[in-house]
Amino acid sequence: MSASSQSERSGRSFRGMFILLGIIVLLAAVYTGGWFYAASALKTNVLRALGKQDAAGFTGQCTDLNQQGFPFRIGLTCSKVQIDDHVRGVSAVFDNLNASARVYTPGNIDWQLNSPAEIRTSQGLTISSEWTALQSTLVTRGNGIEQGATTINGLKTSVVSAATGQTLNFTADKTEIHVRQNGDDLEAVFEVKNSNAVIQDFPQLPALAASVDITLSGKAGLLDGSEKDGRGLFGAAGILRHVTADIGDGRIMTLSGPFSFDDDGYVTGQFKLEIQKIGHWRDSIKQAIPAAKQTVDMAGKLLKSLAAGTDRVSIDLTVEHGAVTLSGFIPLGRIPPI
Repeated sequence: MSASSQSERSGRSFRGMFILLGIIVLLAAVYTGGWFYAASALKTNVLRALGKQDAAGFTGQCTDLNQQGFPFRIGLTCSKVQIDDHVRGVSAVFDNLNASARVYTPGNIDWQLNSPAEIRTSQGLTISSEWTALQSTLVTRGNGIEQGATTINGLKTSVVSAATGQTLNFTADKTEIHVRQNGDDLEAVFEVKNSNAVIQDFPQLPALAASVDITLSGKAGLLDGSEKDGRGLFGAAGILRHVTADIGDGRIMTLSGPFSFDDDGYVTGQFKLEIQKIGHWRDSIKQAIPAAKQTVDMAGKLLKSLAAGTDRVSIDLTVEHGAVTLSGFIPLGRIPPI
């Protein structure tokens, strides 16, 4: 082989390696630029999820914000998180936040929030919480959150009212919250397992598992901050698919039906209440609230008569501007406005 042929081949090989190296550098530059773009998108989405929706009266602050995770993931940490709802007079402070997302889906966020947390309201309520683990996933699109799922293990919460001095202590082994936009509607599911509530100067309530499944018509904007009127639940309507309370051994109570809130915050609705093992519920409530023994016995007899000799009953409850009646004519009490 001639020297000129070898030189020509070496030149082509060198040019090929140079072009390949250039392509690698170009791809690395594009990927790096994409990473920083995705990291910026993650920061924007996290702040938006924390409540940075100035038009809706929300602000969110992420102290000591730090971005990390290059090259394979994008991550964000904050030493403290503060959220303020200037319209409703609510402020919240949380401990360390860790959030992460894949480079190619910066709108899908996994995050963990450390306890403790404190929430204060202009009505004088202070809510303090701690937990062993809080993990959440958020899907953000456009201007805000499209759906989210949160799991809290080992929750302990204390609620104190400065106005009345009343206290409430609540614990739950596991709490799950699922929210999502479904067209113009907002859907939410809440579940707690092995929960206990202790109310000051009130008898001890039995431990229970509870769940709520609810749809608010036309209220998807509450999730992404796009609701413009700032009315929240005032004037809202929806469907309560169920509220279920289970204190074990088949003692289950379920409430369901359509409802609405008027401009004053009072609820109106038509609900169906189903109670399984009426006698067991009666005995449990009498044990928890001895002072209400006579009232509970009377209610138990009424429910037994409606159950036609069985231990399970389904009754209709009508709520009109907060006033609750059985089957529309037996008054049971009032529900205060929201």
